[in-house]
Amino acid sequence: MSIFITALLAIAAGGAIGYFVRDVRGKQIAGSAEARAEEILKKARAEEDRIARDAKSNEQNIVQAARNAEQQLLLDAKERAMKIIEDGKRELAFHETGLKEAQTRIADRERRFDETLLDFENKKTKLDEEKEKLVVAKTDVAKLHDEAFTKLQSIAGMTKEDATEVLFKRIEETETDALLSRIRKMDQISEDAVESKARNVLSLAISKFASSQVVDATTTFVDLPSDDMKGRIIGKEGRNIKTLEHLTGCELIIDDTPNSITISGFSPVRRQVAKRALEALLKDGRIQPAKIEEAINAAKQELAKDMRKAGEDALYELGIPVPSIDPKLVAILGRLKFRTSYGQNVLQHSIEVARLSGMMAEELGADVFICKKGGLFHDIGKAVDHDMQGAHPQIGYNIMKKFGFSEELCYQSIAHHEDKPRTLEGVIVKAADAISGARPGARRNSLEEYLQRLQDLEMTASGFPGVEKVYAIQAGREVRVFVQPGVVDDLSAHNLARDIAKKIEADLTYPGEVRVTIIRETRVTEYAR
Repeated sequence: MSIFITALLAIAAGGAIGYFVRDVRGKQIAGSAEARAEEILKKARAEEDRIARDAKSNEQNIVQAARNAEQQLLLDAKERAMKIIEDGKRELAFHETGLKEAQTRIADRERRFDETLLDFENKKTKLDEEKEKLVVAKTDVAKLHDEAFTKLQSIAGMTKEDATEVLFKRIEETETDALLSRIRKMDQISEDAVESKARNVLSLAISKFASSQVVDATTTFVDLPSDDMKGRIIGKEGRNIKTLEHLTGCELIIDDTPNSITISGFSPVRRQVAKRALEALLKDGRIQPAKIEEAINAAKQELAKDMRKAGEDALYELGIPVPSIDPKLVAILGRLKFRTSYGQNVLQHSIEVARLSGMMAEELGADVFICKKGGLFHDIGKAVDHDMQGAHPQIGYNIMKKFGFSEELCYQSIAHHEDKPRTLEGVIVKAADAISGARPGARRNSLEEYLQRLQDLEMTASGFPGVEKVYAIQAGREVRVFVQPGVVDDLSAHNLARDIAKKIEADLTYPGEVRVTIIRETRVTEYAR
């Protein structure tokens, strides 16, 4: 127990001693810290005083430097201002010198201009005086000329016209051979040059487009499988054939021709509708009014599609954009596929004319677009001439005008039937139309029409005085006229040939051209006995 108490006492004594030692040590440490803090504070105050002194010194230096810089800037500004003033004075003096020189030059020019103007006015006055003198002299010369001419007429006893007539007659009497030789030479030179150029252009165009020609005619005959079908087509009391004729506008001719029926009508489109409808009915086998009406409606729709396609194909072939043409006009153009002229398909003829016109226009420097498009539509009036009154050139002109074509383009429909077209493009289209129609095998004439055309040519040429015999040869492309040598001399033969050609152009219609040849033959016969 005593040990325990002793231990507790030792522990308590040790704690008291430790507390005392710590307190002493703490006071020593605190005194040391306060000393160091006071020392640091003194150093800080000393440093602050030094910095304040340095700052004050720097501020004085800065103020002094600013004053020095300000004084330097003022000195530099004064120097630059003085320099600018001096430069301005020198430039002002230079400009004043130039202005004085310019004023001197202007004054000199004004002086010279005044002198020139005065000289010009003097010359103008002199020219006016000379002009008045020339007018007076011209009047005097004209008066003297009239007096001399009057005296000459009184001395000669004839007027100017009489003297001219006498002079021409004497020249004809004395220089007939020379005149004829000169005329022949000039005609030959002109004909050779023109013919050579025409041959080159035509041969080039034809060689580029050499299409085959086959005579084409609208089919007006329908083949029947047997003659028994004729009775079925006629129908009971003729009701079937009456329905067909009423709906198509054509006449069906059922004659003794075996296994065929003839369709007659002015409109080629109607004939084609009737032909297709009949072929469809024959194929179906049921022929009655209701089926006939259905077949005709179907044939019209099918034909309308074919016509539109034919028109579009023609435009594609010539390189003309289809959207640029009204669809209705395309359909009208396609109708030409079922139209013929002297056995020639009009649509194929129009395509050929368009191609030839375009080629010749390129060679002659004409408008290729006008020639090609005008050539394609030049016969557009033939598509509806069976349904409208008037000639196909005027109908075609009205159709193209209606669809917004230009006047020059519409004129091509009329130009190809005029004797002398007023435009180069019209002449080209007319020539291409003649080439297409006159090519061998392109067209077909009946014997009666052929003989009538030859007879008209011979009758037209035989109506002139001095004509003895007339012969139309080469299918009417040449007329040879034999004249009486005692009535028609060599000089008047040229005039006669020209008059006959003009008469043929005015009175007759013919494809291509007709050559007129005058033959004057003198025969002297004597007998030796």
